[in-house]
Amino acid sequence: MSTIRNSSLRTPVHTRKTWIMISFFIVITIAGLTYVKWAPYYHKAMSAADTHSIGSSILNGFHADDTVSVWQSAATYAMTYFKAVWKAALLGMIVGSMIQMLLPANWLLKLLGRASFKSTLIGGASSLPGMMCSCCAAPIASGMRKQQVSVGASLAFWMGNPLLNPATLIFMTFVLSWKFTILRLVFGIVITFGISYLANRFAKPDNKTDELISNHLPSVEADNRPLWSRWITSFGRMLIQVIPAYLISVFILGILQSFMFPEWLNAGFAAIIFFAIAGTFFVIPTAAEIPIIQSFLSFGISSGASAALLITLPAISLPSLLLVSRAFPQKVLVFVTSSVIVLGIICGCVGVLWL
Repeated sequence: MSTIRNSSLRTPVHTRKTWIMISFFIVITIAGLTYVKWAPYYHKAMSAADTHSIGSSILNGFHADDTVSVWQSAATYAMTYFKAVWKAALLGMIVGSMIQMLLPANWLLKLLGRASFKSTLIGGASSLPGMMCSCCAAPIASGMRKQQVSVGASLAFWMGNPLLNPATLIFMTFVLSWKFTILRLVFGIVITFGISYLANRFAKPDNKTDELISNHLPSVEADNRPLWSRWITSFGRMLIQVIPAYLISVFILGILQSFMFPEWLNAGFAAIIFFAIAGTFFVIPTAAEIPIIQSFLSFGISSGASAALLITLPAISLPSLLLVSRAFPQKVLVFVTSSVIVLGIICGCVGVLWL
C-alpha cells in the first residue's frame, strides 16, 4: 500500500514539473519570435505594400564596382549577412538547446518519432511560425534529431522555415508578383513535405524507436544534473559546433559570390542549371532572395534563372548543411541537396513558360 501511495503522490509533481517546463519553452519561444520575427515582419510587410521593395540585393559582387576587391566584397557581404541574421541565429540556438532540456523526450518521440507522413506533416506545419532562414533553423532541427525526432519531421521543420515562410510569401506578392508566390508555394510544399518524407527511406530503419514508442520507454538516459547546468552544457556545445563552421563558410561564399552568379550567363537552359546549383549552396538571410531576384530581373537575367533561385536560394545552403551534418545521415543530405537542385531546375523551366 505504501508503494502505491508514494507513487500516486509523485506522479502529480512530475506532471506539474513537466508542464511548467513546457510552458516556459512556449513563453520564451513566443517572446523571441515576436521580437526577432513577427513584429519586424509586420512593419516590413506594410512597407513592402507601399514601396514594392524590401531593400537592396545583398549580392554586392553582382554588377558591383570593379574598384572594390574580392576581399572587401566578401567582408561587406559577411558583415551584412551576420547583421541581418545574428538575432535569429541566437534564438535558433537557444530554442534548439531548450528542446533538448525542456520538452519531454518521450512526448516528442511519440508525436514525431515515426518515419510516417503524419510526423513529416506535423514537423512541416510547426515550422510556419518560425519564419527562419535555413541556417537559423538548423540548430533547432539538430536539437529535434537529438531527441530522436524522425528524419522526415526534422527535415520538414528545417526546410519549411525558409520555403513556406508566410512573411516571405507576402513580401513576394507585393514586390515581385503573385506568379512568383504561387511557384514558391507549390515547390515549397513539394520539398518540405514530399522530399522530407522520401528522405526517411535513406535513413536506416530504427526498430528501437518503434519499440520505445510502443512500450513508453525512456528514449535517452536520465541526466540527474540541475536543469541550468544541462542547458549551459547543451548551449555551449552548440556554440562550439555552430560558430566556426558558420563564420568560415559564410566568408568563403562571400568571396565566391562574384563568380557564383555571373551576369553574362543570363538566359537558356544552361543558366537555369547553373543558377540552381549556385543557389543551392549559397547562403542568404530570410527573404533576401526577393531583392536578389528583383535585381537580377532588372539586369536582364532570365525569368527561368530567377525562378530557379526562387527555390534553391532559401531552401538550404552550404553553411546550413554543415550545421546539420552531424544530425542527419550523409545519404539523407546528399538526397536532399540533389532534390533541391533538380526541383530548382524544374521550377526554372516552369518559370520560362509562365512568368
